Amino acid sequence: MNKFWSFAAGALCGALVGSVTVMLLTPASGSELLTAARQRWEDAISEGKKAMEARQQELEAEFERMKQG
Repeated sequence: MNKFWSFAAGALCGALVGSVTVMLLTPASGSELLTAARQRWEDAISEGKKAMEARQQELEAEFERMKQG
């Protein structure tokens, strides 16, 4: 179990260092970067909702077919 926590801590530290490095070396300003990140997040949420609705419709159609025999 100790090896797992060591690995997890190392992965977390690596991710943090990588994130800070990208933030410092990116050519965009902080506000531009934040705006772009928010837009990507909203796009991902929107795509997830669309996929969820499509899957729900598929499952409802399949359920109706199963009810009819």
